Amino acid sequence: MKKDKMYKSDIVTVGDYVEYDVNEDKSGVIHKVYERKNYLSRKSPKVKGASYRGERMEQVIAANIDNVVVVTSIKEPIFNNKVLDRFLVAAESSSLPVMIVVNKIDLDDDNEVDLIREIYERIGYDVHAISAKKKIFDDDLKNSLLGKKNLFWGHSGVGKSSILNALFGFDFNTGIISNFTNKGTHTTVTAVMLKIVDNNSLAHDFNSEATYIIDTPGIREIDPYGIKKEDLGHYFVEFRDFIPNCRFNTCTHQHEPGCGVLAAVEEGEIDPLRYDSYLRILETIEEDIFF
Repeated sequence: MKKDKMYKSDIVTVGDYVEYDVNEDKSGVIHKVYERKNYLSRKSPKVKGASYRGERMEQVIAANIDNVVVVTSIKEPIFNNKVLDRFLVAAESSSLPVMIVVNKIDLDDDNEVDLIREIYERIGYDVHAISAKKKIFDDDLKNSLLGKKNLFWGHSGVGKSSILNALFGFDFNTGIISNFTNKGTHTTVTAVMLKIVDNNSLAHDFNSEATYIIDTPGIREIDPYGIKKEDLGHYFVEFRDFIPNCRFNTCTHQHEPGCGVLAAVEEGEIDPLRYDSYLRILETIEEDIFF
């Protein structure tokens, strides 16, 4: 249901299976890239001052993923459901298993995590409320990562590297929150995949039954790639039971008569915060023409 994509086998990303030779200077030559079982991508970020006609190019984040772990935080930076929903749509549009980690619950003076759980667990997502700083974790989070290739993805400053340090004894650099913008500073600058061995130390060799972590740079914007307006609703998981009730098969669920999704919103079966996120994303699915 996503737009057709051009896949170039000579473009390699983290998680790809390849055949290669290593040179004496430790550089390498890739001879073959194997077909991907899946991959995660977004629209390439906008460049200030650039001109665009048509949809921006696709930026592939990683390939051959078993779990997408979307990390957010209660505060510093403050929880933003619209940002979270964009990450979820990107993962859903690639048919990837996804879970939600809410970090910094030690700063949750108003019990906001309870509302987050209510919204997202109701529609089927696993929500893990944690504090990397205080080393508060639930056992299910770590167990769900074992033996799989796990991509950690989220906004800048939410604590991805801190979580991995606390869970597995890594030594990733961690940053601070900008006092001026209340947004995170970038600490991971390139995506990196590492294997966890028995003593929680790291290795670079590959074993298909091992546990792998892909740590990605924190990002400030996320626009899912390759989605048509009439298909966006399929990536909001709670819409799926109501879409067959729509009168039109091209329904965009905003003003059409006989819309099953709108009826579900009005009857309280779809959370209004999620529906508002849907409308915000829908507004961005246009031909990108700006100067």
